[in-house]
Amino acid sequence: MPGMSDTNIATTVTLNNGVEMPLFGLGTYRAGPGCGTEDAVIQALEAGYRLIDTASYYRNEREIGAAIKRSGVPRDEIFVTTKLWNDDHGFESTIGACRRSMAELDLEYLDQYLIHWPVSASRIESWRAMEALLAQGLCRSVGVSNYNVGHLEELLAKAELCPAVNQVEFHVFLFQEELLECCRANGIVLVAFSPLARTRGFSDSRVQEVASHYEKTPAQIYLRWALQHHVAVIPKSSSRERILENADVFDFSISGEDMRILDSLDGEIRVSRDPAEES
Repeated sequence: MPGMSDTNIATTVTLNNGVEMPLFGLGTYRAGPGCGTEDAVIQALEAGYRLIDTASYYRNEREIGAAIKRSGVPRDEIFVTTKLWNDDHGFESTIGACRRSMAELDLEYLDQYLIHWPVSASRIESWRAMEALLAQGLCRSVGVSNYNVGHLEELLAKAELCPAVNQVEFHVFLFQEELLECCRANGIVLVAFSPLARTRGFSDSRVQEVASHYEKTPAQIYLRWALQHHVAVIPKSSSRERILENADVFDFSISGEDMRILDSLDGEIRVSRDPAEES
């Protein structure tokens, strides 16, 4: 990971297969058809975002593909991530689902394809397909999402290739330190979805105090905190104002003392389903 003192919105991290992935991107969960997804993606690209995250489950891949073409930003400058949904697990089904996502996005390749959820009955078979997709050149990198330590240990024991990333819920009120260390030890980049915890905790007095100290918003503090833990972030917004606010996190650093205060807020507060339910 690059040093945090010299990061900016264009900063990338080198994945374990040599591919460069932006540390900062736009999430699009719950931004389905008719929700302004296309405009939000264009606004984000205009603001300098270069990672766009989606999933077949979000039902907005077509809008995102259209935005990429409308934006005028060269395709090779944009890192597009999408995901395999639960109904499409299995070797052949995974291959087919990836091709459908590519068709919806109208892209000749994906920068990253992830297993969205560790479906118990077929996740290993699905990972074999992910390895095949990488070998065929349809994806530049492959990884997983919502995998806990146990899921990763199972996969690493059986896989030929290590996932490049693990995209999980990670924020100041869910500081998954053990999972973060497991990913680091295995060369897996942790990517935080819902890094703003859907605004939960913004009114907490300790968050407010830290934000006031740096003259930043709680959202900016959450994002900077994650980045300083060397975690990639994909905050979601469809508002131009919020898209710009979220990106304004590269002109300050949180002190070690304030990082420890924020670390201590961890209370196992989740805003999404706990993957521990999937054995």
